[in-house]
Amino acid sequence: MAFKIFGKVNFTPYTKVERFAEELRDNKLMGTKCKKCGEVYFPPRADCTKCMSDEMEWRSYSGRGKLVTFTTIHAAPTGFDDIAPYTIGVVDLEEGGRLLAWVEGIKPEELKIGMELRAIPQIMEDVEELKVVYVLRK
Repeated sequence: MAFKIFGKVNFTPYTKVERFAEELRDNKLMGTKCKKCGEVYFPPRADCTKCMSDEMEWRSYSGRGKLVTFTTIHAAPTGFDDIAPYTIGVVDLEEGGRLLAWVEGIKPEELKIGMELRAIPQIMEDVEELKVVYVLRK
C-alpha cells in the first residue's frame, strides 16, 4: 500500500520496511538499527547485511547531515531537461547512512563540502512517474 508513493509500479506491497513509506507521508525519515550487532541503516533494511540478523529496530532520523559531494547538471537526461540546470547533493546523515537529494534554495557557488544541511522528504502528488523526492536545505 504505502510503497505506491515510490512510483506507479509496485512490486512490494507488503514488506517488513513498509513503515518507512508510511512515515514519509508525514515528512518523517526513518532508519533501522540491528539489535544484534548495532549496524545502522538508511534507507532502512529488513535484515542486517553485516550479521544477517532479522532483529531490527526503527529509528527516527532528523534529516540533518553534512554535504559530502554535489554537482550541477546542465545536460540533463530525458524527462529532466526542462528543469536543467539543477543541483543534487549527497549528505552523510547524523544518525548514519547517506542520502542523495535535490538542492533547493541554495546557489551552487554557496555550497561547501562539509556544510550542514537538512534533508526533507516531499511527496509529489501531481507527478505520476516520481512520487517521493528529497530536497536539501540550509
